[in-house]
Amino acid sequence: MAGQKFYVVWEGKKPGVYDSWADCQKQTNGYTGAKYKSYASRAEAEAAYKAGWKGNWGSGAGPSASGAAGRSRTTATPEEIGEINYNSISVDVGTRGNPGPVEYKGVDTATGEVIFAVGPIPNGTNNIGEFLAIVHALALIKQTGSNKVVYSDSVNAINWVKKKQVATTLPRNSSTAEIWGLIDRAVSWLNTNTYSTPVLKWQTKHWGEIKADYGRK
Repeated sequence: MAGQKFYVVWEGKKPGVYDSWADCQKQTNGYTGAKYKSYASRAEAEAAYKAGWKGNWGSGAGPSASGAAGRSRTTATPEEIGEINYNSISVDVGTRGNPGPVEYKGVDTATGEVIFAVGPIPNGTNNIGEFLAIVHALALIKQTGSNKVVYSDSVNAINWVKKKQVATTLPRNSSTAEIWGLIDRAVSWLNTNTYSTPVLKWQTKHWGEIKADYGRK
C-alpha cells in the first residue's frame, strides 16, 4: 500500500509493531512516558523495535553518519506527539498579574462548552490556578463516573498534582486566605481519593492554544 506507515511502540500499554496509527494510539493515549515512532517499512520497524527506543526515539536518537542524514532528531514528529483526545476536559487559568486575581475554568475539549468556572479569586498565581483547575476536573470526573481525560498546559501544575503538594512561595496572609483555602482542600482531596484519570500535557506548539484559554497573553 503506497504511503503506508508502520508504528513501533517501545513504551505503551502493549509494546510492539502496529500497521495503523489508530492501533498505535490505543497503546499510547493516556500512557505516561509513551515512546513510539513511525517507519516506512515493516522490516525497518521490526528492526527498530528489537533495537529498543534508545537511539531511535526523540532526542535520544543519535547520529548514524556524517552530514545531514546523520544529525540526531531533537524534535518529535506529529505521530510521536499524538492527536488530541477530544473525550477530555481542558483547563486553563486567567490572571491579572502574577500574583494577582485568579480565575480558572474547565471546558469540553470537543465543543468548548464551559463545564465549570471559578473566580476571580483575589490573590494567587498562574500555577496555583492551573493546579486547582486540574484537581477540580479530576474530582468532577470521579463524581460523575466519566471516562474523560484532563488536559493542562502547565508542567508545574501537573507535577504538583502527581506529588499531591504545591511548591509555591505565595505567602499565607489575609490577602491570600481564599486561595490557600482552596489549595488546602485540593491537596486534601488528592490525599484521600484515588483516581485513574490521565492528566496530560496540552501540546501548545503543535495544537495551538488550549481550548480553555482566556486569551490574555
